[in-house]
Amino acid sequence: MNLFEVVRFSLRGLSANKLRSALTMLGILIGVAAVILLVAVGNGSAKAISDRIEALGTNTITVMSTGRGGSSSTALTTAMADALLDPELAPDIRSVSPVVSASSAAMTHEGADHAVSTFVGTTPDWFGASSTPVERGSAFTADDVAQGRRVVVIGQTVAEELFGGVDPIDRQVTVSGALFTVVGVLKEKSSTGFQDSNDTAVAPLTAVQQVLAGYGALTSIIVEAKDPDRVDAVQSEVSTILNQKLGVTSGGGSRTGTTSTPYRIQNASSLLQTQTETADTFTALLGTVAAISLLVGGIGITNIMLVTVTERTREIGIRKALGAPRRVILTQFLIEATLLSVLGGALGVAAALIGSRFEIVGVKPVIVPSSIGLAVGVSVAIGLFFGGLPAARAARLRPIDALRYE
Repeated sequence: MNLFEVVRFSLRGLSANKLRSALTMLGILIGVAAVILLVAVGNGSAKAISDRIEALGTNTITVMSTGRGGSSSTALTTAMADALLDPELAPDIRSVSPVVSASSAAMTHEGADHAVSTFVGTTPDWFGASSTPVERGSAFTADDVAQGRRVVVIGQTVAEELFGGVDPIDRQVTVSGALFTVVGVLKEKSSTGFQDSNDTAVAPLTAVQQVLAGYGALTSIIVEAKDPDRVDAVQSEVSTILNQKLGVTSGGGSRTGTTSTPYRIQNASSLLQTQTETADTFTALLGTVAAISLLVGGIGITNIMLVTVTERTREIGIRKALGAPRRVILTQFLIEATLLSVLGGALGVAAALIGSRFEIVGVKPVIVPSSIGLAVGVSVAIGLFFGGLPAARAARLRPIDALRYE
């Protein structure tokens, strides 16, 4: 008996009980689809976070106040930001952008109103340092900052909410009772399912201080390095200058009585590396959890094939009595188990590809090609492994015992 005939007998055996075969394939289908989709969700979540970190620029660091010290002398100020532009103490710094931000600033235009999630006051260098280019119109200038002009650049979401399909350039909006003129619209950014990156507005630092934030401490300072390879050097230079300005000693204390630095430096490059490592662990965990369903599907194959062998005992006895060798019986049942796994795996891949077109828990899945090959490969291996025991049992049956079976 050649391989073709063995496969034909296997297919006939599977089709003899279509419902049972379908339910067995369903277990494999769910397992394969779960592995591919959960890995895709983990990968999609990691990509969304990475995009947001990279949007800040991997050649930047962000200095934020920790609020320690209980004194205005420990707050970040524009004078400190200006001090970071010292070419001798900080030769690796390209630009410095002081930032003040106000959350949920109400903007209105001709009866339409919208609460902007982030209203940023900064300098023109912020657009380049934060990788946030202007798509329409233009950014404000250093002269706008110096004069405190009330001009604003808005994100795509703000433009749609307030202006619809109307061009917002040179139109006026009201922010906390003050009129601002729209001079530009930011290029659209990708967003996670948790926060809209385009729901933002950017205006000159001085104008935001006048209208929204007051002339207190800065929210943060974004420092851009001349080269991505010099980010660590920039971080050291920033720390040195700020420690001098804040009176922080080399041991971590300060003249104001704080026991640690009253600021925190966030390195975008280091943050991206840490996030990538965390995401890889998270994705591996999701894949491992999903793989358990594949194992359950394999146990189902064992049970179904054992039942099949029992039901077809007399058939096996007849075939052996007619001269069918042991290897043919073994191969037939192994092929049956493998076909269940392969067909279930193929359907699982199709289900996963369809499912990846939709957002899952607010995340757009990103299919990892290797996960498809791995899931299908494991499903085939499961068919061979878990189908081996029933196949071996069928092959070991003695013809006389099989023929006597009722």
